Amino acid sequence: MDQGSPAIIHMSSPQARRIALAAQGFGRPRSDRADQGHLRRTLDRVALHQIDSVNVLVRAHYLPAFSRLGAYDRTLIDRAAWGRKSERRLFEYWAHEASLLPLDLHPLLRWRMARAERGEAGWTGLRVFATERRAEAMALVDRIRGDGPMAAADFEDGRGRSGWWEWGDTKRSLEWLFWAGLITTATRRGSFARVYDLPERVIPAAILALPTPNERDAHRALIARSAQALGIATGTDLRDYFRLGPDDARVAIAALVDDGVLLPAMVAGWLRPAYLHRDARVPRRVEAQALLAPFDPLIWERARTERLFGFHYRIGIYTPADKRTDGYYVLPFLLGDRLVARVDLKNDRQGSRLIVQQTMFEDDAPADTAERLGHELAAMAAWLGLEGVTAKTLSSS
Repeated sequence: MDQGSPAIIHMSSPQARRIALAAQGFGRPRSDRADQGHLRRTLDRVALHQIDSVNVLVRAHYLPAFSRLGAYDRTLIDRAAWGRKSERRLFEYWAHEASLLPLDLHPLLRWRMARAERGEAGWTGLRVFATERRAEAMALVDRIRGDGPMAAADFEDGRGRSGWWEWGDTKRSLEWLFWAGLITTATRRGSFARVYDLPERVIPAAILALPTPNERDAHRALIARSAQALGIATGTDLRDYFRLGPDDARVAIAALVDDGVLLPAMVAGWLRPAYLHRDARVPRRVEAQALLAPFDPLIWERARTERLFGFHYRIGIYTPADKRTDGYYVLPFLLGDRLVARVDLKNDRQGSRLIVQQTMFEDDAPADTAERLGHELAAMAAWLGLEGVTAKTLSSS
């Protein structure tokens, strides 16, 4: 080894798994009723909650906090994300996917907004509004400035159908403006449709006044935040968290290694080099119990989930019914430091029941898994305001 090169840390797969769980906030005692402070600390730890429109159980951005904290008032997230300007603690933007993020991350994502504004980032089909169709997009900004917050359906040719392939020109223009940071989400309406407004009317002035770092510094800060949230990670894991480009991430990782923020590591059984955040906890045990949303940061990168837990997992909502292996909306069950079951859940709001469509236990699930899972399902039903749980089938994986 060359003099000055950082020593490589070697660790076992179980050690890496416990580091990852601790970094994500698992294994800590749950509060009887988590408050705004608990929620803020969780959001700061994981850095974002992914948004998804599927509401078969509960909207995805509510679930990661429940998995870590237990029962909490979901209106705390609503107020933090879409409440009065003075209450705002979160903003919407494209991070991993569409996400709710702590406000302090706003300056670190302005480079992405600037690239989108130049037509260099964002979905390819939207980039025309940065160039030859820019005037019509900017006319929408003027309309919002004059008339106040508006959803796509509030414009004369607005269309409410879901899926970008069904968007009309107005919706595509608005989404380019959102990517470019020229408008943001004021609130959500009806079937969770975005209502757009000017950033200065939504995001606190103190946040907008923060200096904008150059791209290289922003990438380095985002990779550092990813490493804190992940604990131990490959380079691919680190760049995936905020969806950075390979070259941008590579430069940032190298700089953070040089600075001693990331420590090179090798994990037994992992094919690629890893990086340990210098402040990561290395617990001897992790005693967790949680149902995990398909979009939870712990498991959203499916290859990492297999590396950490030996757990092959795919979400069924994007899979044709005849090709689903586990069900439609399947949540893995975390017990201790392992994923030991998967549960296909549905919220029967009319009948006030949490429906367990199917439960599949892993071959090595502990003997008390069913009992512990039952407790967690009952807790989830109570948190959702349902009267109880109805289970259909149980099986082995």
